[in-house]
Amino acid sequence: MLSKTYSFGLLGLEPYPVEIEIDVANGLPAITLVGLADTAIKESRDRVRSAIKNSGFKWPGQRITINLAPSNIRKEGACFDLAIALGILAATGQIDNAPLNNYHFLGELSLDGQLKPVPGVLAISLAVASHLRKNIILPQDNIKEAAIIPEISAWPLKSLKETVQFLADPALKQPFKLPAEQLLKENANYTLDFSEVKGQFFAKRALEVAVSGGHNIILIGPPGSGKTMLAKRIPTIMPDLNLKEILEITKIHSVTGALLNKDGFITIRPFRAPHHSISDVALIGGGSLPRPGEISLAHYGVLFLDELPEFSRQALEALRQPLEDNLICVSRMKKTLIFPAGFILAAALNPCPCGNYFNPEKSCHCHPAKIKNYLGKISGPLLDRIDIHIEVPPVKYRDLSEYPDTETSKAIKLRVEDARSIQQKRFDNLGITCNSQMPGKLVKEYCILNNEAKALLRMAITELGVSARGYDKILKVSRTIADLRKAEIIIAEDIAEAIQYRSLDRQLQV
Repeated sequence: MLSKTYSFGLLGLEPYPVEIEIDVANGLPAITLVGLADTAIKESRDRVRSAIKNSGFKWPGQRITINLAPSNIRKEGACFDLAIALGILAATGQIDNAPLNNYHFLGELSLDGQLKPVPGVLAISLAVASHLRKNIILPQDNIKEAAIIPEISAWPLKSLKETVQFLADPALKQPFKLPAEQLLKENANYTLDFSEVKGQFFAKRALEVAVSGGHNIILIGPPGSGKTMLAKRIPTIMPDLNLKEILEITKIHSVTGALLNKDGFITIRPFRAPHHSISDVALIGGGSLPRPGEISLAHYGVLFLDELPEFSRQALEALRQPLEDNLICVSRMKKTLIFPAGFILAAALNPCPCGNYFNPEKSCHCHPAKIKNYLGKISGPLLDRIDIHIEVPPVKYRDLSEYPDTETSKAIKLRVEDARSIQQKRFDNLGITCNSQMPGKLVKEYCILNNEAKALLRMAITELGVSARGYDKILKVSRTIADLRKAEIIIAEDIAEAIQYRSLDRQLQV
């Protein structure tokens, strides 16, 4: 006897419908699974057999053929367990086949028949919303991811046995609903705050400018100067996420299995800090069965690369496209996958191999050529995509002991939100959201300088040795500084501050 059940698989971030056909026929007892299934799916044969027996149903002593269609896409994961088990029960006449046509089924089965959560439920739920069959049955632990989508009906169930009971009488349960407004009411609660950072007023100002304009930033300073401490607090001054951003971030984390939030959603800006030994594939995404990497997990948040020169050249060069386009394209033989990567890059490095190049309390013995070689590990094309370079000196004892708590993240965030609001109005319908994304044409249109600012910028180019690549960066950053003042015209003070944020240009001239 033949039966059909329906589920969804994932290819990168893209869900696709899977039709599961079960044929139970006379012959020697065996299970044949076809349809480009990976090891996890092939092992489902043993899980499903135990789950059916331990749920009080009969395992057929016949030949079972399971087909996962479409057969030209490789499938992975254990999310098809529930659909396969129900298909076998229907094919052997233990349950009615008709109700199976009304639902999509997701869930991994434990040996006792309990339903275990699976990754990618939010992405799948968004796909179900555009499908003719808008009902989905899934594990209870995944329900919030699905229930946030108003166009679908989602039923959270605990076991195979409970699922069979529900299919026999759907009136037993009502679909679970979660109002989208509830996510927006949840405040972004951070455990860190800029008020905890003593001193470093110049660095904090630079970070405020970076976040206001969406600029990438490098922090250069000796060990212990507070570079990591500052970077970890960047998300606390970023604007709150809106519902679209929450769903997009959660979708990425759900697909990768990195959704650790017990409420099922990411409601704060991501902060990702991979170790410098990370491979280029783990950083940007990919693999034989492509998955998003760290840059996509940092989408709408911060990617922090500590000890930047210690990262492999291949990994750093792979950052160039996503920093330019805010996305990453992963090409495979039959398909090109696109992963979002709209993050702020915050990097940290020592000013020299020993770390004491401008430490007033310790002497540096590194040869100038050695320093230049160390900083030269960061390629010019990558440096072109980083707008702000600042020095972070060691904190003085007076700053640690005498100064009270400084300005809070909340106060800084209010100024950032005002500057972002100005940029959103400026770039409305232009496809960009902040100053760092301005192409050359818009730089000329919106970076309007008064005569004093023009003279100062001319001097910086001709006398201070600012490179041509630094010219556009200074204009974009000065535009952000002017936005923080809520001014249309860029003045000399804005240019002067932006020039200070090109520390690495000077370092490379050692």
